[in-house]
Amino acid sequence: MDYLFEHYNKFNEDKRLKSRHGMIEYINTMRYIDEYLDRLIKSGRDKKDIKIADIGAGTGAYCGPLSERGYDVSAVELIQHNLGRLKQNYPLVKAHKGNALKLKKLGSGEYDITLLFGPMYHLFGREDKLTALSEAKRITKSDGIIFVAYLTNDYGVVTYAFKEHHARECMDSGRLDDDFVIHNSETDIYDYIRLSDIDMLNKEAGLKRERIFSPDGPADYMRESLKEMSEDEFRLFVDYQYKNGERPELLGAGAHLVDLLRNSDHEI
Repeated sequence: MDYLFEHYNKFNEDKRLKSRHGMIEYINTMRYIDEYLDRLIKSGRDKKDIKIADIGAGTGAYCGPLSERGYDVSAVELIQHNLGRLKQNYPLVKAHKGNALKLKKLGSGEYDITLLFGPMYHLFGREDKLTALSEAKRITKSDGIIFVAYLTNDYGVVTYAFKEHHARECMDSGRLDDDFVIHNSETDIYDYIRLSDIDMLNKEAGLKRERIFSPDGPADYMRESLKEMSEDEFRLFVDYQYKNGERPELLGAGAHLVDLLRNSDHEI
């Protein structure tokens, strides 16, 4: 895990989510979270009784504001630097050091909503991803929902292989195969995945998809164009992505996918 500590001691995730391309991802993901929280409140639940777990919480971009709004929020974060900032900035969050593969401080069936946003970017291989999904499932109520974020295969191909001119190098080294599927290792920091692989993981974990969406769509490819937009035009683009993020023909276009899951034995 040394590569992760080194990476996140330098990488400013807060700054990324405050850039215009990062804001699109953040705003639209929060809209989905709020939608499910509103459902719980309309069913008669009190905010303080709604429990949220944020696994791989970073510096608290999601769990922090949710705690300030009155929800009962727990967080798990592996990187000490991030955990320290989370605790300092959001004292209402019950934050623990740990990783997604063994959530030993979180009880089974306790959480209405579980957020698994960062870990799947850095878990290499089917077994670790499956373990993380299974642990998220364990701590989530049978009628609760799990948000799982992934980095898309084709985003990596388009940006790193072609935009940055590494395609032939990646193919010669075996990191990119003849079908343009990325084969990463831990030395690459990030892992990328296709929708068909996500479907197989869900099946093995016994999780059923309720919805899947791209929170950012083509935003990462449009960084310069987004900077040039007026505030009104930018807000329209955010709404465009929110209202079109579930369209099947657009799912693979973005950098991120967010899968919304429930236990497969629970009727949706």
